[in-house]
Formats: sequence, structure tokens, C-alpha cells
Amino acid sequence: MEGIDKKDGTDNHGKGDKKFREEVYSKAVRAGKRTYFFDVKMTRKDEYYLTITESKKKFDQDGKYHFEKHKIFLYKEDFDKFSDGLTEIIDYIQERQPYEPRETEEKDVLKEYSDVEFEDLASS
Repeated sequence: MEGIDKKDGTDNHGKGDKKFREEVYSKAVRAGKRTYFFDVKMTRKDEYYLTITESKKKFDQDGKYHFEKHKIFLYKEDFDKFSDGLTEIIDYIQERQPYEPRETEEKDVLKEYSDVEFEDLASS
């Protein structure tokens, strides 16, 4: 759909002149102490772009926490180059240091599934 210029101060999403970007699709990936958010958004001209946000919980000296966030904006004209570079660097790392789960990760996964009672399965 083509964007429409309106003189009444609204854009084609009806959100006024604010820096509103319509969210189209989101995916959260939890990875240890970090969470990565992949958000597809739409510009005022109805073009998709991607934001990648890394969020990590940080604790202050007084025990209070806040989330430290880092964000990358990735536009469709850069998708191929970004994807090629990311794939190349991941392949490089995996060839030289294959992933081996740490002992604590294995225990955490087993712990998550080991509390199942047979009675719980029967009630499904």
C-alpha cells in the first residue's frame, strides 16, 4: 500500500506526527541472562524494517535493577549484506570453537523436565 501525505497532521496509520512505527511481528529469544527482541516494524511509507534489541538485567549497588538495552535498526536494503556477514562470522566461530553445553546448562534443562508426575500426564 502506498503512503498518503495528509495535510491534517496525520500519517497513513492515523497516529499523528509522533514517531510512531507500527509493529508488525515480534520474536523474543531468551539466551541466558540476555533477551533478544526481533521486531518487524513499518515506516510511514509502509516499508518493513527490523529492530534487534539486546536487553540485560543489571543490578545497582543497592540491589535495585534496571534493564540495559542496545538497539540496532536494520533496513531491507541491508538485509543481504548483514545476513551474509552474520552467517560468515558464526560459521567462523563454530568451526574453531564448536558449542559444548556447560554442565550447569545441562542440569538446568534436566531440572526443568524432571519434576513431571505420571498423574500429571494422565490428566492431559
